[in-house]
Amino acid sequence: MHAVKRPQRVLITIDAVGGVWRYGVDLAGELGAAGIACRLAICGPRPDAAQEAECRSLRNVSLVWTGLPLDWMAADAAAVADVAGALVAMAQDWGADLLHLNNPSQAAGLPESMPVVVTSHSCLATWWSAVKGSDLPHDWRWQQELTARGMRRARVVMVPTASHGKAVTAAYGVLDHMRIVANATSSPQNAGAVKAPFVFAAGRWWDEGKNVATVDAVAALVRWPLHLAGALSRANLSTVALQHAEALGLLTQQATRAEMSRAAIFFSPALYEPFGLGVLEAAARGCALVLADIPSFRELWSGAALFVSPRNAAGFASAINRLMGFPAERQIFGKRAARRARDFTLARQAEQVQQVYASALAAEVLAA
Repeated sequence: MHAVKRPQRVLITIDAVGGVWRYGVDLAGELGAAGIACRLAICGPRPDAAQEAECRSLRNVSLVWTGLPLDWMAADAAAVADVAGALVAMAQDWGADLLHLNNPSQAAGLPESMPVVVTSHSCLATWWSAVKGSDLPHDWRWQQELTARGMRRARVVMVPTASHGKAVTAAYGVLDHMRIVANATSSPQNAGAVKAPFVFAAGRWWDEGKNVATVDAVAALVRWPLHLAGALSRANLSTVALQHAEALGLLTQQATRAEMSRAAIFFSPALYEPFGLGVLEAAARGCALVLADIPSFRELWSGAALFVSPRNAAGFASAINRLMGFPAERQIFGKRAARRARDFTLARQAEQVQQVYASALAAEVLAA
């Protein structure tokens, strides 16, 4: 009988585009501090200088930009056909004893002998169902099929909420090796900062699932300014036009968190959000939350937020104006959100991920 050991070297794939970057870097930082060497393999666009500098400051963490494509930015399956082989070579050259892939399709085609866990942060099939209300068009079915293969190849599939787990099951079938490991954030250094009279929202606004049209409509109906942080366009997509919200552009992590610390209210009308790391970060900074009434937000924030149907701009405006007009109620919701946010610590997340890693390595031992 073999003793199960935690991995010594973990290759983690992430991208520099959205929340997966924050997840991967924060997790690697915690694992590295615990003595597990992590190599962050960046797929998709190259990270900027600030992102690279952040990784260099972490103990036991190294960074490599692979240039490998992301499936959700690829035109067809042929464009990502070489990803698995490149990851295998990279893992073997570095001596990784486990792969943690944050794009599940990357696991498709990996050798059975290689311990692999995947995290489903989101995917096109579950996004399409939530935003469009239908199955994927035929031209995009290759993504769903490749992701299904990757999830079934992995020894463990992690999801950030039970709600997203249900959506994944609906899209890909029952996965007995699925585990819920919630996302996390660091504790704010300026907790208890004085709040200012404005509403804050953040996201990749070119993504239809973020529901920017409703954000802009709400901005016209509320009494306070509505500040909008995040990209309004990306390559091959037209720029989102705003009429009422005040666009701050793409902010650094530090600047985004500074806005959250000052904002009295955080607002998200998202149609699709498997977790919502931005909501968690705003909650940790004491923002009163006004959120779309979608399953993941209900799961995480019931009792600590006001909920409105995602496309109901008048309903959102009414909830926000109510909090503006009643400071005591606004402070109560801000404190509830901050208290709930304390459940989602980086230390807890890292501990649960290490348990998943051990489970994946145990499967290797049992199969040997």
